Formats: sequence, C-alpha cells, structure tokens
Amino acid sequence: MSDSQKQDDGPTPVELDGETLTPEDVVRVARHDAPVAVTDDARQRVRDARDRVEGIVESGEAVYGINTGFGDLVDTRIPPEQVDELQTNLIRSHAAGAGRELDREEVRALMVTRINALVKGYSGVREVVVDHLVTLLNERVHPVVKSRGSLGASGDLAPLAHMALVLLGEGEADVEPDPGGDSLTERVSGQEALASVDRDPLTLRAKEGLALINGTQLSVGLAALLVVDAERLCEAADAAGALTIEVTMGTTAACDAAIQRVRPHVGQTVSASRVKAHCDGSEIVESHRNCDRVQDAYSLRCLPQVHGAVRDAVQHLREAVEVELNSATDNPLVFPVGEVDRRSSGTDAADVVSGGNFHGEPLALRLDYLVSALTELAAISERRTDRMLNPNVQESHLPPFLTPESGVRSGYMIAQYTAASLVSECRTVGRVSVDNTPVSGNQEDHVSMSATAAHAARRTLRNARQVVAVELLCGAQAAEFVDPDLDHGVGTGAAYRAVREVVPPLDDDRPLAPEMEAVDALVATGALQQALDENVEKTE
Repeated sequence: MSDSQKQDDGPTPVELDGETLTPEDVVRVARHDAPVAVTDDARQRVRDARDRVEGIVESGEAVYGINTGFGDLVDTRIPPEQVDELQTNLIRSHAAGAGRELDREEVRALMVTRINALVKGYSGVREVVVDHLVTLLNERVHPVVKSRGSLGASGDLAPLAHMALVLLGEGEADVEPDPGGDSLTERVSGQEALASVDRDPLTLRAKEGLALINGTQLSVGLAALLVVDAERLCEAADAAGALTIEVTMGTTAACDAAIQRVRPHVGQTVSASRVKAHCDGSEIVESHRNCDRVQDAYSLRCLPQVHGAVRDAVQHLREAVEVELNSATDNPLVFPVGEVDRRSSGTDAADVVSGGNFHGEPLALRLDYLVSALTELAAISERRTDRMLNPNVQESHLPPFLTPESGVRSGYMIAQYTAASLVSECRTVGRVSVDNTPVSGNQEDHVSMSATAAHAARRTLRNARQVVAVELLCGAQAAEFVDPDLDHGVGTGAAYRAVREVVPPLDDDRPLAPEMEAVDALVATGALQQALDENVEKTE
C-alpha cells in the first residue's frame, strides 16, 4: 500500500514471534507506525532462555558474555558482584558512534528487528527488557542513534548501544506527541524519555547488555527497507521504460514472450511482461508497427535483460533479509541442553555456544551487489532520457530538449545533466564488503562492513530513484508532442496521468527541481505503484 494508506482505526499490529517478520512488516512499523505485540509463545521462549542464563549465573562457571570480559578481554573473569556493572559498562563504552543521526524510520527499523531477534529465545534477556523496547516503539519514543560505528561483525555494536542507552535512562531520545496532537517532537534525556511512558530505567543483569548490542539489526533493518524500496523502483523503471518506448515510437517486440522463453531468467521474464502489459492497448505503439526502423537502441531493446538482472539482484537480497530478520544473531547463544552436538560451555541447565551469527557477510555481499545493480538501472534510465531530449538521436516529432522554441528555452536539458550526475555518483559509491579492518586486539580480525554497505545501498537507491523520476518526467513531456488522437497503453497512460497530477506540461522554462522531487515522491511513496496496479493486470 502507499505510505498514505492506513486503516481508519490505525495500522494493524505486527505480531513479533521471532519467526515470521517480513520486510513489509518492517516497513509498516518503521514508516506507518504500526504497533508491535509479542506473541505468548515468544514470551515463553524469552522466559525459558532467561531461566537458562540464571542457572549459569548460579553455577559460577566461567561463560563468555555472562561473567567474562569481551573481545580481547575474553579471558578476564568478572566477580559475581560486578556482573551487572559489566553489562551496564558495556552499553556505555560501546555508545561510541559517529556521523549523522539515524532518521526516524531507520531507528524504528533497528528497534523492531532487535525485538524480534530477542524474542526468538536464544539471547537470555528478561521479559522486562523486551517490554521496555516494545513500549518505546509503540509510544514513538526514538533513541538518538549515531549512524556510523558498526563493522558488521560482533553485531552493529555502536548503533545498538546508542539505542540501549535509553533503556538505562541515559543517552537521548526524541519523544513524539500523540497522533494528531499539536505539540512537536521533543528531544529529552533517556530518563525523561522513560518517564514519559511510565517506565523506570533498567538495571541490566547478566548477559543482557551483550544481548542488546550483539546482532545485525541495523544492517538487516536498513536492508529490509531497501528490499521494499528497490522492488518499488523496479516497477517504476519498467513503467518509465515503457512510456519512453511509446513516446519515442519504439517497439515492444523485444519484450515478446518467445524471446524470454529461450533465455528464461526470472527477472528478465517479469520485466518483459511488465512492459508488454503497460503498453497493452497503446494506439501509439500500433501506429508505427510497419515503419522502416529495424531495431531500437539498446537502452530500449535490452530493457528486459537489464531491468530483469536488477530484479534478480533485489530478489537475492530479499532471500537473505527474510532469513536474517528471523535469525538469532547474538553471541553467545543460549540453548537448552541437548540442542547442540557438542557442549562448548554451560551447566546442566543450558548449553552456551560462542559462534559467529553476528557476522553480517550474508547481507554485506548482497548489499554491494545491489549497489551495482541499481547503478545499472540508473544508467540505462539516463540513456533513455537522453534519447527523448537529444536532437541528434531523438525522433522527428520531438523538439530538442522537449520544449517549443528550443534555443530561447532549454526545456529539460539540465534535468538530464542532473540524471547524469547522479549516475556518476552511483558509480563512485564504494563496494565495502571486501574491506576489512581488524579490531579488538585482533580478536575480531575479519569484519563484514554490512551496515556501511547498507548505508551505501540506501544512498544509491535514492540516486537511482531520482534518475528514474527524471525519465518519467521527460516521458510525460514527450507525450505532449504525440498525436493527441492516439491513446496510451493501460500502464503508460496510468504513468502519464500520475505524473500530470503533480506536474503540469512544460510550456515555458521554469525551475524543475520541485517537479523532479514531486515525481520522485510518486515513486518513493508507492503512489505510482498504486496507479499502475489499478490499471495493469500483472502476469508473470
């Protein structure tokens, strides 16, 4: 649904059980303020895991994360009377992030994914810790979290520590008024934030500090938002490409199902079918079916192959995100006796196993792959825009730069400059998953940089979306120079009308930046997708 769509009585709650969270659920919580509720079964798993931790504490046996130091200090034994202090100090010392603050939806994505990981039942926190996080999320109390500092191994430590500080009554949080209230969001201390929702500061117990910060929740939270946004962008790019094919008097022959059957990549097949569906009923396409042109340029003819490969890359990320959202990424993990083949440490009550589920490589590699894919989507879109504007290659019915009296007027000339600039920036975004900087006395000697990869992919997606918005804007303008007696296709017509609802035809030069932003918002909010869905039947 579009970002503006909600039920009259508010968003439907998202149930958190550690098993079924989806990227769409993360979007609902992060962007639409859907409340969350922990299932009874998940709550029982939380209690059972806590009982296992308490058994270990009572045994006095040295177990990492419960009564030892961390990282290179793993061999340092912590006296029983200092175990709680250890967990509090862990949060304080790890709140060492830098850079910009995470925005609202990023913080909410971080929080909901952290809760879901905890309720899977292998982290060993008390139920009150989960309830504090749920209350903050549902009451729109958002910890102030620095965006940089995670290495994507040992978890997204620094960002998660900034989040956890507020549970101690420390740090800062943005407190929002009730929906529909007149007051503005207020930044307050962690203690004031807790008081605003009738919660007391927590004194963390054994294992809880580590459980709050050891995990991939920033990486996977951002990746979940990316999956939904990238899928939406792929749909918009197919519609933009179809509109460009139509207004440049191109052909949809290259999207014929027979061509895809003999090279049956899934994404290619989907994009080809989308373009055919968008152009269904197009009198514009039919009007030149018997023209002398033999082939279209690659940016038109190879649209299914390029867009399809991007779709496959997005699907590759989705598969990892869906697994990661419902995984235990803590360390150590606390299992009931008998769940592991070989006991590493623990007591008769539990097996405690140190592993590497906090390592973000499964996400990092695919996030870097997505950066490359989205860059290619932007690149081919910009080339199609050029074909509509460039007097050296455009069709005779289109005036240079899509404006009457070109020369006196520049039309959309500089919009294409901006698209070219954005594509260039996409190409400079670092592929960070191959980077590695050992830390913690070389105990943590290989890291994934998954959170950095997620930030890079988000930046690339925003750039690519703006490039596609320029193509849509120019496609709608090019349509003004097509025979008005000829109908658009069902999808291209829907795309044209959606653009025209926010941007009028360009009759004389005017600032284009607000109009580019308006079309970008059509894609970002899902409004364009909704318009397409209402007019075009999807067939795979």
